[in-house]
Amino acid sequence: MPSAPPPDWIRDHRRTVGARIRAARLHANLTQEKLGELAGMDRQAINRIEQGHQSPILDNLVSIARAVGADPGDLIKWPATGTGDDR
Repeated sequence: MPSAPPPDWIRDHRRTVGARIRAARLHANLTQEKLGELAGMDRQAINRIEQGHQSPILDNLVSIARAVGADPGDLIKWPATGTGDDR
């Protein structure tokens, strides 16, 4: 039996994380394909993460952060405009 979809606040945060990863990738002047190579993932997985359709597992998040020269915590922190109390 499929699990229930995540609540809206989780989906919203997933999209925020994806947007941060995309911004970091572009700042590092990398294509999705090159980021995938550096992180040991395929381009489609990078695309799904950036679009917020998929959450990166921790190992992939760390690999992505390393490839773009970012701190993994900066990619997943709560948005500055919210506290995360909307759970």
